[in-house]
Amino acid sequence: MNAPVEPKVTEHVVRMYEARQPIYPRETKGRYASLRWLCVWLTQLVFYGVPWLTWNDRQAVLFDLGTRKFYLFGLVLWPQDFIYLAALLIICAWGLFLVTAVAGRVWCGFACPQTVYTEIFLWIERKIEGSRAARIALDKQGPSLKKTAKKVTKHLVWGVFALWTGFTFVGYFTPIHELGTSAFTLSFGPWEWFWVLFYAFATYGNAGWLREQVCKYMCPYARFQSSMFDRDTLIITYDAKRGEPRSKKGTGGSCIDCTMCVQVCPTGIDIRKGLQYECIGCAACVDACNIVMDKINEPRGLIRYSTDHAMERGMNSAEIRKRALRPRVLAYIGALVAVIVAVSMTLATRTPLKVDVIRDRGSMGREVDGGAIENVYRLQVMNTSERGHRFRIVAQGLPGLKLATEDTVELAPTETRAVPVRVQAPHGAGSAGSNHIVFTLTAVDDKEITVSEKAVFIVPR
Repeated sequence: MNAPVEPKVTEHVVRMYEARQPIYPRETKGRYASLRWLCVWLTQLVFYGVPWLTWNDRQAVLFDLGTRKFYLFGLVLWPQDFIYLAALLIICAWGLFLVTAVAGRVWCGFACPQTVYTEIFLWIERKIEGSRAARIALDKQGPSLKKTAKKVTKHLVWGVFALWTGFTFVGYFTPIHELGTSAFTLSFGPWEWFWVLFYAFATYGNAGWLREQVCKYMCPYARFQSSMFDRDTLIITYDAKRGEPRSKKGTGGSCIDCTMCVQVCPTGIDIRKGLQYECIGCAACVDACNIVMDKINEPRGLIRYSTDHAMERGMNSAEIRKRALRPRVLAYIGALVAVIVAVSMTLATRTPLKVDVIRDRGSMGREVDGGAIENVYRLQVMNTSERGHRFRIVAQGLPGLKLATEDTVELAPTETRAVPVRVQAPHGAGSAGSNHIVFTLTAVDDKEITVSEKAVFIVPR
C-alpha cells in the first residue's frame, strides 16, 4: 500500500510595510512654482537673518534660557509671561484652521519647513546630478568614479547646509555672535554641540532622505486635515469631465496622458485619481499641466485650484470667492481677531514691573522698642523693561504703618532682586491676628509704572 502523498506547501512572504519607491520630481516652471520659491526665499531670509539683527545693543530675537529671558525686539518676556506663549500658539492654531478651511493645504505646499527644505535640497541635487532623467539614469548605473564623485559632493553640500541650519537654530537660544566665535574655535559647550548636530541631522535626514515620507507617514496634519475641509474648500482638482477619456493622440478628452502631473509631484501621486491625503497642495501639477495645455493649444485649467461645489456646478472664480466667506470661515476669523485683539491690548497695557510679597515665616510678628509691632517681608521685585528705574516702596492698610528699612530700591534694566523689608505699626493699630495690608511700588521717574500687592500683617495675641 502506497504512503499518502504530503501536500506541497508554498510559502508566501507578506510584507507589513510597503517598500519605498524612489521619487524623482521633475522641475517645473509657472506661477505656482515662482510663488513657492518666493516663499522659500522669504522664510529663509527671516530664519537665517533675524538672529543677526540687533536691538538696544543686544540680539533682537533671543530666547535666553540661561537667564530665563525672552527678547522679541523691544519686548522682554519672563517665565511669568508664559500666557503670551500660549496665546501665540492659539493664534497660530486658529490661523492654520482658517487657512485650511479656505485654501486646503497651501501651508504644506508653500511654507512648511519640510517643503521648503526639501525644495532647497532638491535644487542642490539637480545642480549636481542633473535633470530627472539624468538622476534616474545615474542611480541605475553601477559603481563608478563619476557617480561616486557626484554623490559625495551632493551629500557634502547637504551636510554643510544642514550644519549651518543647526547653527542658526541654536543662535536663537545662545547669542549668535558668541556662538559664531565658538564655532571658529570648535569650543561649543555640550548643550550647543548636541542641538547643532541634532538639528543638522534632522534637516539632512528629513529633507535629503525621508522627503515625502514625512508628509505621508510622520506629519499628523495630513491625517486630520479632512475634518477642516468642506465642499467649498479650495483643493487641487482634475476636471475629469473635460479630461476624459484620455488619449495620447488627442482624439479623446483634453488629457493626453503625458503623466507630467505625476512626474512633477513631490509625493508621487496621480492627482487624476482624485484628492488624496498625500497631496500637499503645492500646485506643481497645475503648472506642469498648464504648460502641456499651451503646447497642444487647449485652454488652461484641466488641473487647477477649485472646490467640489465649483466642479459640480460649473462655478466661475467670482462665485468661488463669494462662497469662501461662509459661516465656518467667519467663525474662524472672528475667533482669530478676538484673540489677536485681546493679546495686543494686554501687551500694550502691560506694566514692566512685577512684585511678589513673601512673609518671613520664621517671625510671626514681634514687639520692638517703643511697643511697635514689626513684621518682616521679602519683596521679589522684577524690572522687565530695558531701562533702569528707582522704585519707591509704600506700605498701607493700618494706621501709622511705616517702613523701618530703606523705602526705595534701584534696579538695572531687566534685573530681578529680592528686597528685605521690615514694616512696623504702632501698638494697638491693628487687631490681634491677621491684618490685610498693601505694598505699592512706583517708579520715581514714571508714575504710570506702579504695582500693588496684598500681604498679611500679624499682630501677636
